[in-house]
Amino acid sequence: MKAATTDLSDILEFLGSPTPAAWLETAARPRNLPLLLIDHANCEKKAASTALNLMYRYVEHYPLLHKLSRLAREELRHFEQVITLMKRRDINYRQVSASRYAGDLRGLVRTTEPGRLVDTLLVGAFIEARSCERFAALAPLLEDELADFYRSLLKSEARHYKDYLRLAEAAADGREIEDRCVEIRKRETELIESEDAEFRFHSGAPATSSSR
Repeated sequence: MKAATTDLSDILEFLGSPTPAAWLETAARPRNLPLLLIDHANCEKKAASTALNLMYRYVEHYPLLHKLSRLAREELRHFEQVITLMKRRDINYRQVSASRYAGDLRGLVRTTEPGRLVDTLLVGAFIEARSCERFAALAPLLEDELADFYRSLLKSEARHYKDYLRLAEAAADGREIEDRCVEIRKRETELIESEDAEFRFHSGAPATSSSR
């Protein structure tokens, strides 16, 4: 049974650019699916770690603690689901290098508060929104089991994006955050549309030599 459809219109508007077709074509190739799942598992672990780190750093923010504790649990559950799929497919879970995506976005985070918290949450919103967009875009290109799995993630990932965005708005305490969104969105689009030598879940368009 296919998961219920999730409206992605606000996510697509928030991101400002879709995943390049060349990345989708590369990701859907059977020979690349093991690497896709390995890096997806890594992304779920990192998402849980990010939520936990914020919970340790900002203990005075009760709404943040509540939202991110739930998010961390869900990300770890997703991790468990990914590695279950990998085990069923005899995919060896091995170390792979991280893509430049999340690191480059976090390079935009300001170093003083409350800007540091606001920017960290906004970067989280963009990462979750892009993950959701890629799950939806990939699902029609994959075989049934993976397609249904990625569709099943849409609702929670869309909620994670909204949670991060609302927490950022609250942390900004009434100050405008659109300028920060514009800057992060611009860099996020550059990372997604420019060429990447290595294929990862959040990598950019495949380099010509690596997409054959």
